[in-house]
Amino acid sequence: MTDRPQFSIITPIYNEEGNIQLLYQRLRDVMDATGESWEAIMVNDGSQDGSLALIDAIAAQDERVKVLNFARNFGHQIAVTAGIDYADGHAVVLIDADLQDPPEVIADLIAKWREGYEVVYAVRAERHGESRFKIWTAKLFYRLIYRITDVNIPLDTGDFRLMDERVVRVLRQMREHNRFIRGMTSWVGFRQTGVDYVRHARHAGETKYPLRKMIRFAWDAITGFSYFPLQIMVYFSGILGFLAVLTIPVVATLRIMRGPDFFGGQATTIVLLLMLSAFQLFFLFILGQYVARIYDETRDRPLYVVSSTRNMNGDDEKNGAPTKEALKRPGTSHRTSRNFE
Repeated sequence: MTDRPQFSIITPIYNEEGNIQLLYQRLRDVMDATGESWEAIMVNDGSQDGSLALIDAIAAQDERVKVLNFARNFGHQIAVTAGIDYADGHAVVLIDADLQDPPEVIADLIAKWREGYEVVYAVRAERHGESRFKIWTAKLFYRLIYRITDVNIPLDTGDFRLMDERVVRVLRQMREHNRFIRGMTSWVGFRQTGVDYVRHARHAGETKYPLRKMIRFAWDAITGFSYFPLQIMVYFSGILGFLAVLTIPVVATLRIMRGPDFFGGQATTIVLLLMLSAFQLFFLFILGQYVARIYDETRDRPLYVVSSTRNMNGDDEKNGAPTKEALKRPGTSHRTSRNFE
């Protein structure tokens, strides 16, 4: 086995052909300037454009660029997870391929890591090239997560961060299917700090997180790190129970004062039944979401399937997710691993 690189840069790729060449050039310039050894793991998450051909061409010219090619699209958080599983560096950096997170900020993350911090997350001080609605919903999301989750997730942070190998080893053992990497990183603990930066507009292509995916992502974050949706059932049932008890003397008094026909009829009953049914179905939906997460975990399927690799040990072999045993061994190669048993 060759010497381990000092840094591993993990980049999930999904239909990013307009960004890949510039991303590689900027990453190469930044990492070469450190004077340390490095590798870039580009995870092709089932791209339907020319992304795979581009990263393969780059990897053919620079063996420090390593390619993981998924058998299909598994999603951004799973692609990040695969990069973490296969990384060999003493420190691991997560960065998206759209160049909204400037690769030059990696130097600042490394500087903080050298000071002894084991997680250095990038904090979005400004956000350029995004709509007011996107900025407003993002701020709302981060503040909601901060208030209701059981871990202290820093405000206005994404997955752009550096993690020490000690943190990476713990993350490799966390195999839940509905993943929220920034929450998992906060849950792990260790010494953490932030670095402010200006988030740029996307260089090319379209956002991979439209509103629908953002809502699903937020729901994964909430259900993965908080029981608050289940707890609000108690509050709503208490409020409805109080209103029901309060309604009895009010209705009785009004009927005495205005006659037995006041506040009567089937319409009132139907409206009340519809309202109560709506509440019940809503809470059943919340409960079902938690049950679905339990079901996902009990199936124990691999998080992803790798179709092929490049510039890895055992180059271009077809394999699946690393075994649980391989994930627990620090500093070892996971290239020859198979699916979970």
